[in-house]
Formats: sequence, C-alpha cells, structure tokens
Amino acid sequence: MAKMEDIVSLCKRRGFIWQGSDVYGGMAGTWDFGPLGVSLKKKIMDAWWKYWVEDREDMYGVDAAIIMNPRTWVASGHTATFADPLVECGACHGRFRADKIADGISESVTTEEFKALNVKCPTCGKTEWGDIRKFNMMFQTHVGPVDDDSSIAYLRPETAQGIFTNYKNVVDTLYPDLPFGLAQQGKAFRNEISPRDFILRDRECSQMEIEYFVDPKTWEENFETLLKQQHEFLTDVMGLEAERIHDLEVEEADRAHYSKRTVDIEFDYPNGREELMGLAYRTDFDLQNIQRESGKNMEYIVKGTTERFVPHVIEPSIGVERLFLAVLTCAYKEDEINGEKRVVLALNENLAPYRFCVSPLLKNKPELVEKAKEVYAALRKKYGNVTWDDSGNIGKRYRKQDEIGTPKCVVIDFDTLEDDTVTVRDRDTTEQVRVKIAEL
Repeated sequence: MAKMEDIVSLCKRRGFIWQGSDVYGGMAGTWDFGPLGVSLKKKIMDAWWKYWVEDREDMYGVDAAIIMNPRTWVASGHTATFADPLVECGACHGRFRADKIADGISESVTTEEFKALNVKCPTCGKTEWGDIRKFNMMFQTHVGPVDDDSSIAYLRPETAQGIFTNYKNVVDTLYPDLPFGLAQQGKAFRNEISPRDFILRDRECSQMEIEYFVDPKTWEENFETLLKQQHEFLTDVMGLEAERIHDLEVEEADRAHYSKRTVDIEFDYPNGREELMGLAYRTDFDLQNIQRESGKNMEYIVKGTTERFVPHVIEPSIGVERLFLAVLTCAYKEDEINGEKRVVLALNENLAPYRFCVSPLLKNKPELVEKAKEVYAALRKKYGNVTWDDSGNIGKRYRKQDEIGTPKCVVIDFDTLEDDTVTVRDRDTTEQVRVKIAEL
C-alpha cells in the first residue's frame, strides 16, 4: 500500500494539492487544489452527480446558501450538540480532541474516564490534563454592519440543512412522487480542534449529500438499496478496491443525535481505517424540527389519496476530499520498467486529469511540431482534457505522464509524416501501438 508521505509528495510535486496560504507559512486544516487537483476533484464530483442525479428519475438537485438563518442550527440541534470533547495539557497547553488521542473511548467520554487512562500528551509526553469541555465546531460570523448578538450567523457545518430547508419548496413546485431525493454539493466548514492526516480532517471541505425522502413504512428496504448503490459507486465508478472498503454498523451510543441507524463505509487509507462515506436513517427528525421552529407544515400528501405524513429521511453523504484521497490511494503504484523505478497513478480513465498527452518526438523539428499541433488541436476539440508536452526526452515525458495518471501518450514521429499514423503508448502496460490519426 502507498505511504501517506508518498501521496503527499506526489500531490505537491505535480500540482494536485498544496498547503493553504503556503506562501505565508500555511494555515492548518486548509488546502489549495492546483491545476491537476482541480481537474480530478471536478471529475469526481461530476461522476457522483451523474451517478446519483442525472442517471436517475428520483433525484433532484439544489444549491443552498452557505450562510443560513441562525434558527436553522437551533432547529437542527447543531447549536447545542455540534461539539467535540476538548482537553488541554496543563504542561504545554496543547489542545486536543480527547477521543482522538486515547484508544477505545467515544466523544461522550468524561474527564474522570479520560484521566484514568493515564494518556500521555502527544506533544510533551506529560499527563497533566485539565477537564474535558465541549467545543462547538461551527465557525461564527456576523451578518450586516452591526457586530452584536443579533447579527450572529454561522458558516454551515454541513450541506444537509440547506436541503431540508428547501424540501417544501421542491414539493410545492415539482410535487415529486415518494420516494425522492434532493442532492447537493458544496462547501462546509468545521472548526476542527486538531486537523490532521493531510486532507482527511480539515477545516474547510466539500461535501456531497443526498436526503432521500421516504414513506416511514419503507425506510428499511430503501436503506439497504442505497447502501448497495453506495458500494457500486465506489467500486464501479470511482475504481476503489473492494477489499479496502468495510461497513461499520454504528452503535447507538456513537450515532449522531438525529440517527436511528447509521452505517459508516470505512476505507483503508495509508494511515489506517477511516470513515469514507456514511448512510444514516434520520427518521423525521429534521422536518419535524423545521415544522416546529418555523410553523410551516412539512407533511407530504400522497398523490390521489388523503394520506398525509411527514416523510422520513435516509442520508447518503460523503466528503469530496476523503474520496479524493481514497482514489489516489488505490491509484498510486510503483513498479520497474527495464530496471528503472517509476510511479504510476492508475486512475480510471473517466477521472484522469488528462485523457491524452500529445508530443512531437523531437521538439527541434518544425515539421514534427506542426503535425503534432494539428493532432493536439483535433483531440482537444473532441475530448477537451488533452495536454501537450515537449520537454526533455520522450522517456522523461512518459514518466511524468505516468505520474499524473494520463492513460495514453500520443507521439508524432517521422513515420507520421509519411502514413498519418502515430505511436500510442499505454500508461499501465507501457505497450506501444501504431494507430491512424483518424482512429484515435
């Protein structure tokens, strides 16, 4: 398995991901996506949208505001419960999440339980811990010109509530049949106590979430169907290795306050097993809260009948950065070609930042360059994601393209000028074949 430092090094070296605000010394828990990272991230998000929304008749998209009425977070329970157990070392004053520095404890751990474990501070090694206190992870801001309690608002900690607040709008305008889902992609912000593990736990992330509204009598069958579809998406669309994917049935004590059943889909990352994707049965918790807080009726009337009820909800959710890292983990390979070590990013073709790289065999031969430019323009017009490379010798170009995941390299040589064929070299097998330009 690839090591985390290998993936981080590749991301920085090839322009996938850089530390946020790196020129000023960086900012913990923030990351910037470079040209190749933006391309891969967009392809991941587009593939998710196609699988879950465009290829289905029961899904609809929304795009809600990041800053919402603060009553949203009162109704959802985030104002009161969206908190992590914070503990401070009395010796070095480092602050940590208690459940992340001690094995076998949950977020509900008490101060006495934590101190009894005699946990050493990760920074100084001492055991001089203060009391555990709850730290709310929502980023607070102010809306409008006056900075007082009446103007307090929050950057959303999840995209889900923007879906729930638009449920009634969708029902009133489209009136879709149950079951139906509302999907959203977008930024979420969490003031993590101790962001770590590269892009696995950061303070600003992109989420892809669905709230699937169902008749409460059918939640179990819909839950199982969505769980199966999540696995199909991860393996068939994202190209993840099935043996790295594991289902964890979350115990009641560890479930979110709104969940009656949760399955965490975990993945074997280079640093260990971590949550990748979740599936939660939220019952009617959110819609009932909105109904109570807003005074608006959230009931759904079954078409052609007088039956009415507040729908229950099943939520498939995933963080883009976690999926991004899982894709890189499975794609990262090292092998040897003629005794020379190479790094290969064996991405699915639908995810690769570039589909083709076009090169003239020699860049100092105008006739080869001119012909290569013609081929490059034609492929770019057809596929869009095509790159040009005439730096160094052809072997170095191949190594570079292998490392950024380009499936095919197209080389224009002197035979091309005679018969309109090019050499096409495969990233994974390194095999080379002659192909007519018209058949590329």
